[in-house]
Amino acid sequence: MLDPDSGLSLTIARIVQRLKGSSLHSQLERQARVSLHKPEIKLESLKEDIKNFLKTSGWEKKLQNAVYSELNVFPSPCHPAAPPEHMKEPLAYMRKAQGSWEKRILKSLNSMCTELSIPLAQKRPLTEQKELLNKWNEMGTDEPDLSLFRPVYAPKDFLEVLMNLRNPNYENGEQPSFRNHLGLIQVPLKVKEIPELKEDFSELGLNIGQLGIDDSAQVPPEFFENEHVRVGQKVLAEQDSAAAQQYVRQGCPTALRPELWALILNISNQPEDILYYEQLKSNVIQHDLLVDSLIYKDVKLTASNDDYYFVFEDYLYQVLLCFSRDTSVLEHFTYSSATPPKSYIRGKLGMEEYAVFYPPNGVIPFHGFSMYVAPLCFLYHEPSKLYQIFREMYVRFFFRLHSISSHPSGIVSLCLLFETLLQTHLPQLFYHLREIGAQPLRISFKWMVRAFSGYLATDQLLLLWDRILGYNSLEILAVLAAAVFAFRAVNLMEVTSLAAAEAVLADLSTLKVMPLLQIFLFATVT
Repeated sequence: MLDPDSGLSLTIARIVQRLKGSSLHSQLERQARVSLHKPEIKLESLKEDIKNFLKTSGWEKKLQNAVYSELNVFPSPCHPAAPPEHMKEPLAYMRKAQGSWEKRILKSLNSMCTELSIPLAQKRPLTEQKELLNKWNEMGTDEPDLSLFRPVYAPKDFLEVLMNLRNPNYENGEQPSFRNHLGLIQVPLKVKEIPELKEDFSELGLNIGQLGIDDSAQVPPEFFENEHVRVGQKVLAEQDSAAAQQYVRQGCPTALRPELWALILNISNQPEDILYYEQLKSNVIQHDLLVDSLIYKDVKLTASNDDYYFVFEDYLYQVLLCFSRDTSVLEHFTYSSATPPKSYIRGKLGMEEYAVFYPPNGVIPFHGFSMYVAPLCFLYHEPSKLYQIFREMYVRFFFRLHSISSHPSGIVSLCLLFETLLQTHLPQLFYHLREIGAQPLRISFKWMVRAFSGYLATDQLLLLWDRILGYNSLEILAVLAAAVFAFRAVNLMEVTSLAAAEAVLADLSTLKVMPLLQIFLFATVT
């Protein structure tokens, strides 16, 4: 273990190193030079005067937000003696399982490539480039033949892999514990009990005002909403990321949500960001990738058939096609258990100097991937800002939902947390469903992998995602999944098959997220 002082020193050094290469660093330098010409800057107190200038002109706040963003995204530094892969994932068997899963995905992608005789990437003919450029804002009208393409994998394939995860340090002959014996996830990870969750999510308490609760006994809803909006406007005026993150734990007013989320994620949509997006668009226009067809297919299979999201089809293509070309996304692999796939120039297989990451962002889309973007289309209508928000949400949160790791917000821990909550607090229901072959995780897994996108009504989903941003954690997904089972427990106790249980839980669009979470967390007897 690192002692606190060493850990702090390493964290500071890492943040300074990362910020040195950022546009914010060059902007701060430029502003400091500009300030030298101001009469209030004196030579004898130069350092303090420049500091005061940066503070009063708002640049200090921008620096604070950048530092806060780095602290939220990057994990705490490992011990200097720890190998680099420990930052990606400390448990060797998890790393091995993730590596095996990646090989399966690549095998599926390569076999599709061979079957269809389609290259992984090729330059588009000029006529095709012009055509794509002309219809960039109406790609949804295009109807390419995608019948031969199939998703590389679906959530249920991923669940099968997670069910077979085992810690090799536990001998097969050992008696499984009660928890391991009942659940589908059989790895010994530490997950939180309800008392810890109550403490972590204390702002969701029954006596605290929430957006998304219609009938709080403590404060009339309209009074709380008016006051909450006023505070939200003040937070935005202050431009403080940390304050915004604390604020959204009680929910975001609809009108303020886009700007508050952007503030938390430290997205400002500067001219250079817009230019970067245009460069990604240019890369899409020039080159055709096999994953483009997978993106088209996924949007057609999911968002295009969704009553809430079908109108955003064009936005989804634009964002996801640009995302696949964005090499800045590769940076998240330093703290993800996953490794970006490599492709080799034809005839040069195995020669590292001829290797490139494929796709350029290192992320192969799966069935339902486009649903990570769809809800954001309600908030952002400017493509470059929508793109930046999605990219930041992905590298902070969503990547954890489709990679194998021991992280508390990773999908393995979420599954285990969900099963533990149900087994502990609804043992009769859990045992009943298990006996009839309807393991609860088989039903809830798809909700959690998609962060409930496409399952909840959009207003409720955004209230849920407020809390993901507010707590910088995905654990609330597992808590909500357990709360849904608790809410439908009476009906579920009567079913006699997996199909019947799925039918009871088929439609979540009428559920109110916040009352469910509050009742499960704070009205459950522990």
